[in-house]
Amino acid sequence: MTPRNLLTTAVALAAAITFTAVPAAAATGSAAAATGSAAAATDPADGKITPALAASSAENRVIVEVKSAGSVDSVADKAEKLPDTDVVQEPSRGSFIVVTADGNDLQKLAADPNVLSIRKEKAVPPSLLGSVRTIGGDRIHATGVTGAGQSVAILDTGIDRDHPFFAGRIVAEACFSPQSAALGVQSLCPNGQQVQIGAGSADAETARCLDGAVNLCDHGSHVAGIAAGKGAGSDSRVGVAPDAGIVAIQVFSRVNNESYCGAGNTPCVLAFDGAIREALGHVSALAGSHQIASANLSLGGGQYSGACDAHADGQYIKPVIDQLQSKGVATVIAAGNESYGNAVSWPACVSSAVTVGATDNSDRVASFSNRGTQLDVFAPGVAIDSSIPDDSYARYSGTSMAAPHVAGAYALLRSQNPAYSAAQILGALTETGTAVAYGGQFRTPRIDLSRALGELTTPAASPAPAPQPAPAPPPCLRGAARKALTSATWAKEFTTGSGTLSDTALRCYLTMVQQRSKVFPELSKVRSISVAQQVLKARTGRAVLDRELLAAWLNWAHGAYGDSTRVSGKITFKSVVASAEKQRLNRGTTSAAAAKTAQYLVKTVNRAR
Repeated sequence: MTPRNLLTTAVALAAAITFTAVPAAAATGSAAAATGSAAAATDPADGKITPALAASSAENRVIVEVKSAGSVDSVADKAEKLPDTDVVQEPSRGSFIVVTADGNDLQKLAADPNVLSIRKEKAVPPSLLGSVRTIGGDRIHATGVTGAGQSVAILDTGIDRDHPFFAGRIVAEACFSPQSAALGVQSLCPNGQQVQIGAGSADAETARCLDGAVNLCDHGSHVAGIAAGKGAGSDSRVGVAPDAGIVAIQVFSRVNNESYCGAGNTPCVLAFDGAIREALGHVSALAGSHQIASANLSLGGGQYSGACDAHADGQYIKPVIDQLQSKGVATVIAAGNESYGNAVSWPACVSSAVTVGATDNSDRVASFSNRGTQLDVFAPGVAIDSSIPDDSYARYSGTSMAAPHVAGAYALLRSQNPAYSAAQILGALTETGTAVAYGGQFRTPRIDLSRALGELTTPAASPAPAPQPAPAPPPCLRGAARKALTSATWAKEFTTGSGTLSDTALRCYLTMVQQRSKVFPELSKVRSISVAQQVLKARTGRAVLDRELLAAWLNWAHGAYGDSTRVSGKITFKSVVASAEKQRLNRGTTSAAAAKTAQYLVKTVNRAR
């Protein structure tokens, strides 16, 4: 057993973060490895560790979540004393460690009362497969608004530090790159360690980034160029926020293991869960001193049809994303490139992230882009020209390319007025974007920066001879309807120009729904009229239950029901909705069960009467 690698670099991390990946061999360990005595010491059924992981005889790379930062050292000490366990990552601040161990040792570690859970660590790839003009950036640049005074954090594969596209604008660098000789994982930090902070630490032109003539770390430079690149001299190429600062953070590792990369695909670069969480914590520490408007994550994997906040994959990273939002930093994440019709990848599935899909320059959804109710916005992501290492340029496609358009947009819009909050900017982007319809039931806005800036900018009031106090905004109150509406009728109400209710009333109703419901917006991002319309038009799978639950709450807000209104015999509105939400929040609920509950809501609550 090797000594654990303490991350002694003085980094003020407000929280830590983990990115997880599992070799195929680790996922299929022998059940015979779990002896009767070991199973008795820690029952996998207690929820801390899955039976499959507890039974594995293979070496697994796992994340151990602990109760508090103060418990990290004691849990790490216990792990070190186990015969086949190595502590491979222990953040200087944070409430987790990463270890490699077999199932027998992991069961013993799970018995520690300070351990909350043990799960396999993910490793995810980059989200790869004239755009500034498409989103109206050129019109904003012409007014002198260029992102100056703001910064964008790029958590990716590093950056070509001497590329002319970034000249004089890399304001901070860091590297969080795990390594494990046993698993064929190498750090990409220039110093060869798992952590490096300071100038040069995110260099994408080191020897380990190269595989012959191929640079494995080109992705980060391309992403950074889209967000904040600026051509020199006669080069007219420009990113979304060309005068913004760039905080470049390497979060990937070089992997020489087909269990991670796939047969014939070694070497590859992957980002581990722990590195991502630690890097986001570092961004939080730098947010104020570097005026960071956004953090871009063009990476991910998996499939989530709803928010993953309550899932083991999302519950530990969401608090860090929320903390960044409280500091004014939007976490912008690529939706993924698996062509899912109504699902996104992780960590884009976290409800408080800004999730971005890809369109082409004609506002058609890119064939590869994930899409659906989890998306916040679209941005261009097809054949995007940007910087790559060796002072070069190339055209890449992917939601990886769409996300930095949005990350750059935050810096651009905030440079016009630093007081704009992350929520205000997202609201402007979603309300003013060009609607892109797809799938027969979805409409998601493609960002339009010129219109968004107009939405955010409040013109000065004309002087009046006798100024009067501004009238108070109308109160947001429940309606006085006598009849409930069906979900189809509510969908019509949320369609521009088709309903009888004003947009003000609809936004008021959505605000009340978000305050009362446990499902919205936690499992569905009902943040705007356009997104609510998408939810109300769902026709398949678990989304049908979301549709009827939202319609039920809207009927409550509209005044058709009170909590104690009886909807069937002695059954009240409150009890019906509470039961339906409990089922929706249960990850084990099948599509068939969700559809059955949705139909019950149709018959008892959401029927015109």
